[in-house]
Amino acid sequence: MVAADSEGPEDRSFRMYRRERSIPLRGSAAALSNNLSVLQLPASDLMHFGVVHGPSAQILSSAPGGMPLAQRQLQVKVGVGVSPPLITQVHWCVLPFRVLLVLTSHRRIQMYESDGSLMVYWHALDSGDASSAQTLFARGIAASVHFICVGTWSGRILVFDIPAKGTNIVLNEELAGHQTPITDIATERAQGQDGVADMVTADDSGVLCVWRSGTVFTLLTRIPGFGVPCPSVQLWQGMVAAGYGNGQVRLYDATTGALHVQISAHARTICALDLAPEVGKLLSAAEDTFVHIWKLSRNPESGSIEVEHCHGECVSDTQLCGARFCDPSGCSFAVTGYDLAEILRFSSV
Repeated sequence: MVAADSEGPEDRSFRMYRRERSIPLRGSAAALSNNLSVLQLPASDLMHFGVVHGPSAQILSSAPGGMPLAQRQLQVKVGVGVSPPLITQVHWCVLPFRVLLVLTSHRRIQMYESDGSLMVYWHALDSGDASSAQTLFARGIAASVHFICVGTWSGRILVFDIPAKGTNIVLNEELAGHQTPITDIATERAQGQDGVADMVTADDSGVLCVWRSGTVFTLLTRIPGFGVPCPSVQLWQGMVAAGYGNGQVRLYDATTGALHVQISAHARTICALDLAPEVGKLLSAAEDTFVHIWKLSRNPESGSIEVEHCHGECVSDTQLCGARFCDPSGCSFAVTGYDLAEILRFSSV
């Protein structure tokens, strides 16, 4: 296991990104981890952004230069005279045959067509197994093959079977592997390889579970926590990248659960991780105002996981709450912050 530190001589890192035109929001982003979703469809030049603000989610479209083109507000549907519940996350799920926008809240899960124009399914959270002191919510969203997986307050993961079209969405199974609320879920296409880990889930206690998807999901590895939450997690080529409440980024082998690299990446809680799958870039953002870009690789001789720091960006006086790459090659990324009424954009120099 190798420990690394994000601080060091200036020549360890070089400036790779510059600030671009920001995209205005109607309200600031809520102080929630992973509070930014980005969608870029190959057939379109438009970029789509999703941000949570209290009981509403803002869905925005922009031209390549950052010019905002359209905005839509989504809320959880409730009865007349009832205040809408707080939204916990909004996320686009890219399936092989369709794209759905998924919204989670303190009351239910809602799925929409990709532009948010039509709700195709909703699922009410069941309070039957919750004590009176527990707050119901769903959080953690990811697509796996023809499934959409959503985490819950109870630690269970709901697996929904998604048809190629239409509204015949069904709850396929519930996965049990966590004892505390789910914080995040990440998936990677296994490309037909049998037995390959293609989903990882994280919870408030820092426990990670690695799964293989299929008609029945199989738990492959359980990586124990160490006393701090894991707000964000990613999966890439057999590596699990986990960001923790103490500012650490840890890289594990997905098959064995072995810890390979531990990075003192940030001074405060990590709020978001993201991966650019084509090049193995890892983005980390935290409440300490910093965004870092890392390059992941495997040593061809030893097979060990290696990491290199590529770029650091400070968003002054801002508690970051979301960050995502805007393309699979990691040439650009976007950032949101609490009490910041805009999405900040950065692109490679």
